[in-house]
Amino acid sequence: MLSEFVLAHTVSAPVPFVPELTLWQAEEPIALWEATEAAGESQPPPFWAFAWAGGQALARHILDEPDLVAGRSVLDLATGSGLVAVAAARAGATPVVANDIDPLSLAAASANAAANTVRIETLEADILDSSDKYGVVLAGDVFYSREMAARVLPFLRRSAGRGSLVLVGDPGRAYLPEGLIKRAVYEVPVNEALESVAIRRTTVWQVTS
Repeated sequence: MLSEFVLAHTVSAPVPFVPELTLWQAEEPIALWEATEAAGESQPPPFWAFAWAGGQALARHILDEPDLVAGRSVLDLATGSGLVAVAAARAGATPVVANDIDPLSLAAASANAAANTVRIETLEADILDSSDKYGVVLAGDVFYSREMAARVLPFLRRSAGRGSLVLVGDPGRAYLPEGLIKRAVYEVPVNEALESVAIRRTTVWQVTS
């Protein structure tokens, strides 16, 4: 089962910048990468096993300002570990939908929601051409490649145009677009084996139409 793979390759630990939440996180990034590749050629990288800087900043921002999401429907786009979805649920959002195209990601998100005693829904689909409306759309660390940025940004701008509050967390990735509104800046502890540094200055941005 997918959940068994997740739990077999991670340990439960507090999130460095959001210690009130715990995640199932990989201790050895390279070993997990190899295990994921061995599980099948079509497996995406195990983004779900780490607390990435953008997600940590976004989770911190939501928990510190729960009125942004409380009582509102939330989409966590490209959820990865589910950290942002879990934070939104903890802050009082409902319903919270964690979306990803990787089934292992959604298994991890479900496990992390259970570990933090919150309720989320999962959606395995490419929704970037969809028009469903949410009160809030959240996205952590989605501008890491040209291809991803080119597909995600139009979706986020359309969501803002439909009236959603759209927030992204980004640590200065190469394809971060211009024209965003800065809401907060944090110094976020990260996995040095993945990021080559111990701290990433990370910004929460608001996307407009």
